[in-house]
Amino acid sequence: MSAQKDRWVSSLIFLLFCACSVPRPGSASLQQEPSPQHYFSGLEAGKTSLAFFTPSVSSGAQPFLEQIESSAEALQDYGISVVKVNCPKEDVSRYCGKENALRKAFLFRGNRLVREFPTDALFDANSIVANVLFALLFNEVKYVETLAELENIENVLKGKSNMVFAYVPATGTAEHRAVMEAAFVYGTIHQFVLTTEAALLKATSHDDPDVSSAWLLFCHCQRATDPAQPCRRTALAQPLTLLNIHRHLKLMGAPLVTEVAEDPEKISTVHLQLGLPLVFILSQKETYDADRRTAEFVAWQLLGKAGVALLSRDLVDLNVLHRSNVALKTPDEGMPIQYLVLEDTDEVITLVEDKNKVKQIQEDEQEQEEDEDEKENNNQDIQDDQVVEAVSRDKKRELPLEQIRVLTEENFHSSLSEAARTVVLFYASWEAVSLAVLRSYSEVAAHLKGTPGVLLSRVNCWDWPGLCSQENVTQFPTIRIYKEGQQSVAYGGMWATEELSSFILLSQVSCPLKLTTMDEAEGYLRGEFPSELSSHHHTSLLGVFSTATSKAREAFEEAANILSGHVRMGMYFEDDALALSQKYSVSPPALLLARSGGRSVEGIALSKHSVQDMVQMIRYELLDIFPEITVPNLPQYLQLGKPFLILFSAGDISQVESKEMLKLAKGGPQQAFVACWLNLKRTPVGHGILRTYFSTTPSLPVLLWVNLRAGGQVFKFPSEQSITEMNILSWLEKLQAGLEIPSSTLSEEDWKPPLPAYDFLQMMEPSLPELSPHPGDTLVQHPPKSPGGDAATPEEPSQESPAEEVGSPGGDLRGTAPRLAARDKQGKRHSEL
Repeated sequence: MSAQKDRWVSSLIFLLFCACSVPRPGSASLQQEPSPQHYFSGLEAGKTSLAFFTPSVSSGAQPFLEQIESSAEALQDYGISVVKVNCPKEDVSRYCGKENALRKAFLFRGNRLVREFPTDALFDANSIVANVLFALLFNEVKYVETLAELENIENVLKGKSNMVFAYVPATGTAEHRAVMEAAFVYGTIHQFVLTTEAALLKATSHDDPDVSSAWLLFCHCQRATDPAQPCRRTALAQPLTLLNIHRHLKLMGAPLVTEVAEDPEKISTVHLQLGLPLVFILSQKETYDADRRTAEFVAWQLLGKAGVALLSRDLVDLNVLHRSNVALKTPDEGMPIQYLVLEDTDEVITLVEDKNKVKQIQEDEQEQEEDEDEKENNNQDIQDDQVVEAVSRDKKRELPLEQIRVLTEENFHSSLSEAARTVVLFYASWEAVSLAVLRSYSEVAAHLKGTPGVLLSRVNCWDWPGLCSQENVTQFPTIRIYKEGQQSVAYGGMWATEELSSFILLSQVSCPLKLTTMDEAEGYLRGEFPSELSSHHHTSLLGVFSTATSKAREAFEEAANILSGHVRMGMYFEDDALALSQKYSVSPPALLLARSGGRSVEGIALSKHSVQDMVQMIRYELLDIFPEITVPNLPQYLQLGKPFLILFSAGDISQVESKEMLKLAKGGPQQAFVACWLNLKRTPVGHGILRTYFSTTPSLPVLLWVNLRAGGQVFKFPSEQSITEMNILSWLEKLQAGLEIPSSTLSEEDWKPPLPAYDFLQMMEPSLPELSPHPGDTLVQHPPKSPGGDAATPEEPSQESPAEEVGSPGGDLRGTAPRLAARDKQGKRHSEL
């Protein structure tokens, strides 16, 4: 045994001794008591003892006494004294007077009887230690018989702690003893579960395990933050001994991936100390996230067989070939580190399991590089979706993230109390939409720099999944605003910079803003707002309530909480509320809408008092009567499901046209269409819309009727007629009568990207959905196949699948730093990556 292993064995012995609740006073041996009275009078509270009552002369008990005595030293390590109590002939007590009592051993904690054992169940030292510890740890070590019981325990542990599941063919065996001794030491760290049911072992494994042998599975439930996600299982591949269990738990407790920034020759991890190799994935800043995911995937595959470390080329000057992307360090002293060029993760796994593979890989380096270049060229004409494509196009652009604080599990809750409001972006650094939103978020940070009481922050849920799970973040990206003592407010609008900034500033003001005097209420309607809102020209909404309309007022307040950050809302419920509302021809409860900076106030009676109806009504009433259509607000009007009467203009429309269109829009209480306009200078995408409607762009301004729900027909208002309310109404009557011919009809053909896209669904893993933002980056999606089996591990894709053509999921190492640096085909990505 090497010196490292000697040190490890010594540490194990020291750990076991420290775990004992009672120190060993010299050499442990079987204690003798002259009588039951003497024994019971000496029992101390909290002390545990195993007692055997026997007549002073009993030859039949001699074999059992020999086994009891041989177990005394082991039990003493766990604070359990072993006592032989002699029974006088005249004693007729419970423990001495009955013959069957003399065939039993009794376990006491203090003077309380914990368990009694028939002597035939304590047939050797292993059975004695195993059964005694099992009795003492009955509440700590769960015994299960069915798969449902095991799954219930797993569900309770998910996201909290890990589980050690052991199967032994029978209790009282050496393997049972090893499990119980390990549970005595590690029971406060992991939940131990035991079974003797062979059917349960088979139900937990895809393979057909040998039920005649003991098994131990380490279940990684702490990482399963999703209740639907099963706990990964890693089986102990060695025989079930205390030494091997300790070794296995030591490996399971080590970091999945170790990040190193020094000479690999100086690195020493628990894997090397236990005689296992260490695999280095070489990385650099530009490909850090992809390489991190690759390293984690490899680590799961090699768990218990080898360690995995992520080595940064940016921080360590390696005198090796720059295209090398993997290194292997063995525990053998004097052996040099092997630097290799590998194509996929399968080769890394084979590298550990087959030492002869190293030499073969080194001989095939040149051939592998040519194959890899050919595959890279084949992917030049394949694109991701449009968001991924946009992120990839801007990959050289460094994001200014200095104004955005990075939050972790350690500083999340403390940071929330540092400002009046803390804005948190929850995102995933590998996901394209998250990166696109991160770009807008950085612009918001620059725009709001210096705003008092606002702290902008971010949480990378790829790094801190437990934190995001605690905050109930179920999709990326998500933005929330936290205020101490209040429920967080989630953002549900457009991700553009202006909309995000407006939401954050509006959230600073109470919603609803409670006004206490008539002057304050009328000033609010005129546009006199708190300084935080002076630069935001939103329609203002004021709820007016009397003392008799408390139900409507409560619904209004709850609706305001839902709309906080999206709407500017005030509330007035003083004694003179009736006079204020009657000024605008309504009676409480009512809404007063002040549009255009208070130049016009509209009164609306509140007939429905449910929160949902009020929220829906407010959102509808806040829509402009004759809106200018832009990219951010278009979805709001499309949701109405009405035809569009839209005026395209090369700039601002004239006052005459605006007046006539506004009269048309106000023509009825429930207009059957959306009257709107689009400024091509402010919204250039309108040029593309017109080119879709017509072969050539018509002269502007042009008024169109577009009904997407009626076959996509587009009607053009006659250019020789002036745009007046009367002319438009006459034209619309002809449309309804079927007297007009459509200028064009939108094609029913789907809009598709110009190039074929990846089939992501075939490449994704349900339990670990991951995407790399670039076609050549590492895709890590398969969870490891543990020896004990994992219910979440699916079948591999077939060779004909599209996923196989672009790189095996979880197996492509082409995204690692050495490859990129050698070819120089991809520039730097976002600094976040």
